[in-house]
Amino acid sequence: MNPAPEPRATLRLSPDRVEDAAALLRAGDLVAFPTETVYGLGADAGNGQAVAGIYAAKGRPSFNPLIVHVPGVEEVERLAVASARARDLMAAFWPGPLTLVLPLRDGAGLSPLVTAGLPTVALRAPAHPLAGTLLQEVGRPLAAPSANPSGRVSPTTADHVLGGLSGRIAAVLDGGSCPVGLESTILGFGDGGPRLLRAGGLPTEALETALGERLILDTDPARVAAPGQMASHYAPRGVVRLNALLPKPGEVMLGFGPVPGEITLSPSGDLQEAAANLFGALHQLDAMGAQRIAVAPIPETGLGRAINDRLRRAAAPRRD
Repeated sequence: MNPAPEPRATLRLSPDRVEDAAALLRAGDLVAFPTETVYGLGADAGNGQAVAGIYAAKGRPSFNPLIVHVPGVEEVERLAVASARARDLMAAFWPGPLTLVLPLRDGAGLSPLVTAGLPTVALRAPAHPLAGTLLQEVGRPLAAPSANPSGRVSPTTADHVLGGLSGRIAAVLDGGSCPVGLESTILGFGDGGPRLLRAGGLPTEALETALGERLILDTDPARVAAPGQMASHYAPRGVVRLNALLPKPGEVMLGFGPVPGEITLSPSGDLQEAAANLFGALHQLDAMGAQRIAVAPIPETGLGRAINDRLRRAAAPRRD
């Protein structure tokens, strides 16, 4: 694990200061920026020192690869080898909450720290207009994991970013709340067919419909092949108990649908609303000082699969 960088002032940049954010990134600084999923902590993906700064700021294990953000499909061929199926998925779902893990192209110019020594690279084109403008302005691919300390709750507002990384990064580009609120779905390609490496903001059913085949589940935390596969991840400070209908003494209840709570992901049981609210609710629980958290059952369908994936990782034994 890398040592934390020396404290420094962190700027909060308004959306009209994209050029300032881009200048900082080109100079090798770290800038957090909004995507439709969560805020990402951006660095020039070709600058090894800048990418090392991501690991240091987050306290992230260096064997955990990073997602590279690009403006669109046309930038992919310079960085990776895309199959016909991969190109079809880009055409269908980019820009959007889908990350594709593809073979790294020789001479791509990415820092080896981005791929954590793997022969593949994770690529995504974010749909948030401010992210797209920033990427065009920078003119370089950006490595950008979620802008939070490693293993903690992902940020969906600029305040969340500053709460975890203030003093460790140069700036945060404030684009308001992230509309999807869950990290991207990650898909890879291997023997036997397409593989779901992480459930996320694009429902599995949509991918299976587009591909015309079922996805192979490949989320083994012992074999980190893509970002977000660590067993303990997205964790609030309190201990989490899942599938609870009632809180036990001393627990704070996180509700959903007919199961009420001090904080509720969606009173109506709407999975899209719950996904958008999930990380904000976990940040609220941290702010409340909740030491023990009970979570209502979430259906294992559509976006519920991604919500449950994050909750299971939040409840897993910590690696701290």
